[in-house]
Amino acid sequence: MELDARKKKILQAVIKNYLETGEPVGSRTISKYTDLELSAATIRNEMADLEEMGYIFQPHTSAGRIPTDAGYRLYVDDMLQTRAEQMNSRQEEPLRHAENTAGPDRMEERFERIETVLKDVVKMLAVNTNYTSVVSMPQANRNRLKFLQLTLLDSKKLLCTIVLEGNIVKNEMISIKDEIDQQTLLKLNLLMNSTLNGLTLKEINFDMAARMAEQADKHGELVSDILSHIVATIGSADGIEIFTSGAKNIFRYPELADSMRAGEIISTLEEKELLTELMTEDHGDDSDKTTGIQVYIGKETPVNSMKDCSVITATYEFEKGVYGKVGIIGPKRMDYEKVVAALSNVTDSLDKKFNKDK
Repeated sequence: MELDARKKKILQAVIKNYLETGEPVGSRTISKYTDLELSAATIRNEMADLEEMGYIFQPHTSAGRIPTDAGYRLYVDDMLQTRAEQMNSRQEEPLRHAENTAGPDRMEERFERIETVLKDVVKMLAVNTNYTSVVSMPQANRNRLKFLQLTLLDSKKLLCTIVLEGNIVKNEMISIKDEIDQQTLLKLNLLMNSTLNGLTLKEINFDMAARMAEQADKHGELVSDILSHIVATIGSADGIEIFTSGAKNIFRYPELADSMRAGEIISTLEEKELLTELMTEDHGDDSDKTTGIQVYIGKETPVNSMKDCSVITATYEFEKGVYGKVGIIGPKRMDYEKVVAALSNVTDSLDKKFNKDK
């Protein structure tokens, strides 16, 4: 059965009406809602076809219809395509990303400030949309060691400055047992940088550590200690910090508000670890390349407790290769156009702000 223009228009009318009211939509409502000038009987026949095609369903015998996940998916895909065409027609000049010239200290300051910015953003989104919002701190696609600097502070302390891809900087204090001179320190810097630069956590193995310790001779124990700090630093950077706001907005929507379902969603938001897959998937490679928007509907959502929700995320760029995500969680009958517009505006603002701050 073909989904012709008339059926598609009726489906859109059903979805828009259901988004507004949360009530099943009948043929008489659609006959007043659209400009098709069709009788209620004709619209009933078309709705029966749409139900057979899997785009709408009837929750009760005497009720109207409500959209299925497939219906929402078609509606959202059409909406995103229209939005992309509108954006392309403007022929806007793409945002030019400046080359990063910030030193390690400057970059660390930027990461401290961004936490405040993102917490404000997530609160603003929850208030403005009446849904639950979530945002992740920026994270490199794959954390690789970019540079290592060992600096002698005194006879007993060594400062290990670890720079990861994306100029993420971590400083570690390391105690030393045996006295070390500047020439030996230079050799250790060369040994560790030549061996470890460009490697991820998975690529640093036991054999490599043993060879480095052997090459360091009597300072092998110190090299092992430094390596342990490097591995711990890269491992912690592989984690992701997530902020949420508006969890109580879940209770605004009857389809999510029963105690068990709402409890599961709120627990997920509080624990946050369960949100990691959602907020790291496809960084910088969203399904819609023009709008930068990823939409999960119902069972498409990678978080089990949110299978009755829709989740929309958008990716922002902190700098080249370092990304974060902003997302909205709500009922499947959320206002998709409003949410997509809000997320697009937020990510555009963040991109411009972070590039300006470089």
